[in-house]
Amino acid sequence: MTFEALKPEVSKILESKSLSVEHRLEEICTLLKENIAYYDWVGFYFKNGDKDELKLSSYAGAPTDHTIIPFGKGICGQVAVSNENFVVPDVKAQDNYIACSISVKAEIVVPLFVNGKNIGQIDIDSNTADPFTEADERFLEWVNEQVAQLVD
Repeated sequence: MTFEALKPEVSKILESKSLSVEHRLEEICTLLKENIAYYDWVGFYFKNGDKDELKLSSYAGAPTDHTIIPFGKGICGQVAVSNENFVVPDVKAQDNYIACSISVKAEIVVPLFVNGKNIGQIDIDSNTADPFTEADERFLEWVNEQVAQLVD
């Protein structure tokens, strides 16, 4: 399914007021994982209260031990500090990478802003080497803009 075809599906999930916010986020993770061949793990992390750390919220894919990530640690932790997208074509080439699975070859993390403040991010692992393009970044930025309205 193309990114454009996924947009109305994402919107429909977010508009499902009968579902909790966490459940809607999980549905989005599942939608992306099931419809984009190289998205093997999709999850949302959010700032954990007043702590300088991220806490895993909803996700689709294999369970992970990385439910809490300190700011600055790994790709997610670096995005929490930099406030910028981080595309990693080859995780083995990254010094500050937290391995979730030996099958992961690439990762993309896009920050989620509410009122200009970085409150979380979407994190995607891929078992395919160097699959992410600028189109992935723009799509995930769009997803986060929609999610921001939900969690604001």
